[in-house]
Amino acid sequence: MGSNLSVAEENYIKAVYHLQKPGSIVSTNELASELKTKAASVTDMLKKLKQKKLLNYEPYKGFTLTQEGRKVALGVVRRHRLWEYFLVEKLQFGWDEVHEVAEELEHVTSKKLIDKLDTFLDFPRFDPHGDPIPDANGKITLQHHICLNELAVNTIAQVSSVKDQSSELLELLRHKNISIGSRIEVKRKFDFDRSLEVKVKNFAAPVNISRQLAEVLYVQPQ
Repeated sequence: MGSNLSVAEENYIKAVYHLQKPGSIVSTNELASELKTKAASVTDMLKKLKQKKLLNYEPYKGFTLTQEGRKVALGVVRRHRLWEYFLVEKLQFGWDEVHEVAEELEHVTSKKLIDKLDTFLDFPRFDPHGDPIPDANGKITLQHHICLNELAVNTIAQVSSVKDQSSELLELLRHKNISIGSRIEVKRKFDFDRSLEVKVKNFAAPVNISRQLAEVLYVQPQ
């Protein structure tokens, strides 16, 4: 399934997937905010997706993905993240440049193309931002990582993921010479504003990481 859905329908399904937490229901307002549209437009689309058996919808409460809806969402997410990986690794795009291009490419639904792309890239498990790439069966490899501000002083860790993928945040990380795979060590924690002084491997000068940045940066202690 997926090839007979419109771009808008796929975007809705993907947005519900990203918003839905285990055991929770996604509200119309949450989705309207995520997609920057009006609640009335959301309701119309939800009814359509419910008819296609992609959503369970309870009026005035919210909705969740059906098993089929989750399968469609994982297919879109898989395509998006594979294209991001391809753009960064093979075409040398910056990791802060790929999201919009991948947003368009994710709607190319040829299974043969995506499977060949996956093989060509040697089956990557994570995209350039550290997010897991679902395999052809929708299976996801979970990372065991912690927030940078939870890392103990004088502990070395590897940057594994970023929660916020806005181009502004990625530009800031690039300015600080931090990317996925960077090895870093927290040298000091400042009580006043809960900022951190961090040493990035291969760079002499330590960098300051704000509390806000530390909360969206995930690392795996080494």
